[in-house]
Amino acid sequence: MEWKDHIVSEPKVLFGKPRVKGTRISVELILDKLGNGVTKEELMESYPNLTEHQIQACISFAADKLKSEVAYSDEK
Repeated sequence: MEWKDHIVSEPKVLFGKPRVKGTRISVELILDKLGNGVTKEELMESYPNLTEHQIQACISFAADKLKSEVAYSDEK
């Protein structure tokens, strides 16, 4: 899955937040809903133009971005 085919960011749309290409649906919204227990099927029902490939692209995008982040622990 190549997320770059499905995820775009433009300064004039959603303040530059990454979003599903051709929509105003942000990656943040998709990940938040998935994280709160909404299924892919429920997402596609709520957003009829959203495909399973686009949802997977959001997940792949986030995973790719986290690979370059430094993780910090609350442990002291």
